[in-house]
Amino acid sequence: MKIAILGGDGFCGWPAALHLSARGHDVLVVDNFSRRAIDADLGTESLTPIRDLDERRAAWAEVTGRRIDAAQLDLAQDYAQFLGLLRTERPDAVVHFAEQRAAPFSMKTPRTKRYTVDNNVNATHNVLCAIVESGLDVHLVHLGTMGVYGYGTAGMRIPEGYLDVEVPGPHGSVPQEILYPSNPGSLYHMTKVLDQTMFAFYAKNDGLRITDLHQGIIWGTSTVETSLDARLVNRFDYDGDYGTVLNRFLVQAAVGHPLTVHGTGGQTRAFIHIQDMVRCVELALSHPPAAGERVKIFNQMTETHRVRDLARLVSELTGAQVETVPNPRQESAENDLHVVNEAFLDLGLQPTTLSEGLLLEVEQTAERWAHRVDLSRIPATSVWNGRRRPGIPASASRPAPVGA
Repeated sequence: MKIAILGGDGFCGWPAALHLSARGHDVLVVDNFSRRAIDADLGTESLTPIRDLDERRAAWAEVTGRRIDAAQLDLAQDYAQFLGLLRTERPDAVVHFAEQRAAPFSMKTPRTKRYTVDNNVNATHNVLCAIVESGLDVHLVHLGTMGVYGYGTAGMRIPEGYLDVEVPGPHGSVPQEILYPSNPGSLYHMTKVLDQTMFAFYAKNDGLRITDLHQGIIWGTSTVETSLDARLVNRFDYDGDYGTVLNRFLVQAAVGHPLTVHGTGGQTRAFIHIQDMVRCVELALSHPPAAGERVKIFNQMTETHRVRDLARLVSELTGAQVETVPNPRQESAENDLHVVNEAFLDLGLQPTTLSEGLLLEVEQTAERWAHRVDLSRIPATSVWNGRRRPGIPASASRPAPVGA
């Protein structure tokens, strides 16, 4: 299969590109390197020293004999160039990772809010429109988020995308199948809600074959393929905007910083290990919907945890102290989360659950590169209401430029 991976230089895109290439697929990475530009603008960098894409690709060819092609373009701006790429390369599938992925960054300043919406919505619509105009039968696999559902479950298990309801009518109730009601908690999550609405339209109107992966929070940073050579290492974010909670805790422990639990730590979230993420993408590509079918939606997660329980686990493992800090987000202090995730299990996914061994592996990565940690970047300072709250440092409200 020939697969174009949009955002293939990023945290999820790069390991997915390697994984699919290792399984014999022809892979084309498409990226505008905006994530690297955002690092420069924020004054941060990956904990792990990541190589540029050309060096990464050369290392992969040297280690495995497999070739990964690359193209640089901005999906949100360069529509004609992307359409030409589709017509020239004629991929069987497109994997769409090319969106600004951090909820805190999306809420940081008016500028980052506008950038997130402009980039994410335009990129997704340009991809959909270009697939239609190209005339190609392309399966689009999109990395969405569990955050489209919000975090209140009303005691029920969140289904995989769709909900059966009864709508009152003049002659009795009428059964309907609807998208599970969305409740985004940030502008980043809102763009993913808009994505799924666009997907539903293009599947219905143009017969596009689309799979939407509603993914939980990723933990870990290495896969089988990224571990083959130091030049293939994946990025490892630990800062308050891009670092995911468990990875952040392990870096904090490695440098002797208290584990920063926001609010009560009663937020329950869905999680998935990065190795399972690449497996799920492969499974989704192998089981596309037929033309004319509704969008296929998977809940791409393997387990749920409360934040304070994760902090306790890391504290017991490392001896780090736990510190409660004001929550910069507007969210419930406590929530339960019950999620249906049978679709990937039925396709053969064997989940990588949280274990002390894997935590130690991530901790060792954090310890190895602890000298690269900028302690000033650990606090989460992007606030949801756009104004400085009591207890939040004044630096939280300073504007940050956005990469192209």
